Amino acid sequence: MSSVNTEDYEVFRDSWGIPHLRASGPLRLSYAQGRVTAVDRAWQLEVERHRAQGSSAAFLGADCVTWDRFARQARLDDTARRCYEALDPETGAWVRAYVDGVNAGLAEGAARDDRFARTGHTPAPWQPWVPLSIWIGTHILFAGFATKLWRERVARALGDGAATLFATDGPGTAGSNGWLVPGDRTASGAAIIAGDPHRFIEDPGVYQQIRLACPEYDVLGLAVPGVPGLGHFGHTGSAAWAITNAMADYQDLYVERLRPAADGDGVEALGPDGTWEPVARHTETITVAGGPDVEVEVLETARGPVIIRPDAPDAPDAAAAPDAPAADGTAPDAPQTLSLRYPPRVRADLGFAVLPALLRARTVADIDAALDGWAEPVNVVHAADTDGGLLHRVAGAVPLRDPANRLRPVPAWEPRHAWRGWAPTPAEPVQGFAVMANARGIASPLGVEFAPPHRADRIRALLSGSADWTPPAMADVHRDTHLASAEPLLALLPGLDGLSPAADKLRARLLAWDRHMAADSTDATVFSALRTATVRRLAADPVFARLAPAPDGPDVFHPWLYLLPRVGYALEGLLTTPLLPGLDRAAHVRAALEDTASADLPDTPWSRVHVLSPWQALPDEDAVWPGLGGDHDCVNATSSVPGFTDRTARASAARYVWDLARREDSLWAVPLGADGVTGSPHHRDQLPLWSDCALVPVVTDWTLLTKEESA
Repeated sequence: MSSVNTEDYEVFRDSWGIPHLRASGPLRLSYAQGRVTAVDRAWQLEVERHRAQGSSAAFLGADCVTWDRFARQARLDDTARRCYEALDPETGAWVRAYVDGVNAGLAEGAARDDRFARTGHTPAPWQPWVPLSIWIGTHILFAGFATKLWRERVARALGDGAATLFATDGPGTAGSNGWLVPGDRTASGAAIIAGDPHRFIEDPGVYQQIRLACPEYDVLGLAVPGVPGLGHFGHTGSAAWAITNAMADYQDLYVERLRPAADGDGVEALGPDGTWEPVARHTETITVAGGPDVEVEVLETARGPVIIRPDAPDAPDAAAAPDAPAADGTAPDAPQTLSLRYPPRVRADLGFAVLPALLRARTVADIDAALDGWAEPVNVVHAADTDGGLLHRVAGAVPLRDPANRLRPVPAWEPRHAWRGWAPTPAEPVQGFAVMANARGIASPLGVEFAPPHRADRIRALLSGSADWTPPAMADVHRDTHLASAEPLLALLPGLDGLSPAADKLRARLLAWDRHMAADSTDATVFSALRTATVRRLAADPVFARLAPAPDGPDVFHPWLYLLPRVGYALEGLLTTPLLPGLDRAAHVRAALEDTASADLPDTPWSRVHVLSPWQALPDEDAVWPGLGGDHDCVNATSSVPGFTDRTARASAARYVWDLARREDSLWAVPLGADGVTGSPHHRDQLPLWSDCALVPVVTDWTLLTKEESA
């Protein structure tokens, strides 16, 4: 990696190129973090900055217009600016120091990366609220408000009682594993915290391994590039913390009734008091590389920004008349105008004051007190300290409101759907192992859909197998590939009759399978083929006919609205639910088994088809990606889209093991490497280890690091 100009701070690297920063104080350290991140990851920072601002199409082209339109209509960057302006002076200065560092390093970082020349993009100076904008852009879809669009579609097609039929208690856009092993279950007598956040894998990676040291603190952990501090995973030496997605529901969609203003120059919305309210309205322009500019109308009601408006901008929508036939103000199949209400827009607060407080934490009590101010996203937290303190709690802002708000879009004009303050965040004592894997549990009062219990149950079972855990042994937990969610499909096989000899032989093979999606397992590949055939058969059943057409509305929400992936993710529940008495599951599984048997599949190891397929803003056509073990309900959660593809785009975005006995015995790994520049020595040097769920040693001894010379 390139050297950096240092003043009041020093930059060291370990053998993996991971930056270790040492500065004279917190502000200089924040500056150093920003500058080093810009030198290492300028391309990534610029992509994320422009995605959050809704301006990525200006250098990435027309494919990005869909996201840019949403970012602008949802007012992501404007919300970040409001949150920044509301920061306390100390936190504001700390964020500005980071931005100053980014601005000081962008030119050097851009010179290292040919993607800038290939796209003709030249970085411009960051505004001080850009880190908050990146944070919002990264997490706006975490709470899954788009799932409410799907539930609305299901309810209209199959009836209100079926709204949660596809509730997978299953994979979404983000999840995680995490576990806390108290000292009475470890070889050292001190706690161990371990786990892995599950996200879409991106190149460069979404987490940055880094160490931040000054006289006030010395902390290592996983940063979000573009954001100062270590918000999600960190180890201060005497205390450590980690998070998973709480699966809380804290964003609402409101059905809006809009009409032209009486003066003919503007728009009004029907409010909960029965009066028509003014709607903020302006137009923005998206510049598109290689194409014409796109005009975007931006509307905001008293509930929030309008993110879906199916009618023409200057005409009243289909739901404008107060006496529209359906209870929500629309005809049964009419498109809806929807606004999005989300806490940072309402509160002008992301909880950023928590970030420097976490760096200063010395004990679990410090971490707990800091997290009382957390806002977005809502997380389940594990923490431990060297004095034996343990913590298992939820942190974040969840509004109190009518239960119907959590399920589907609700009428903006009905007073009962207004927000009424903020829910308390649950906490519970740690008894035995504490496990967080997005399943129902501590955060249940705050959500609707959660992950199945399989990952959490499996982690508990694995941890129960020993009372003297060590950091290296945690790799075996990370790499476990048992797929408990295969049971409902396999359970139908013994009762099938009239099978062909080939299908009967295949059935016997699958019933003898150990149910591990191991990288070298050929049985895992055959099971996936049966699952794919079953999903496609079910999706083609007439009961789902009204859900089969391609979705309407903005493209950005389409991943939540296609039937086939929804069937794939909800397969376990669809095979057992009593809500669809006319669905002949046995017939579909029998046909799928015959389909799979007749395909005469070669004995292909699972990793040959379950290949990593990361997101790249500018695709590298020459990249070769590894095959992986695991599956979406395994502890080694490598998610494909059942019924659509065996390739995986979502997996562990990092793995960590925090040792509270000796921080230097901690371990970590990321999918690619520390450097964001394609072809550099540390761009993908951790990839082979990560694909095998192996971990990289944490280095804490400064004498074992290489100091970079000043430029």
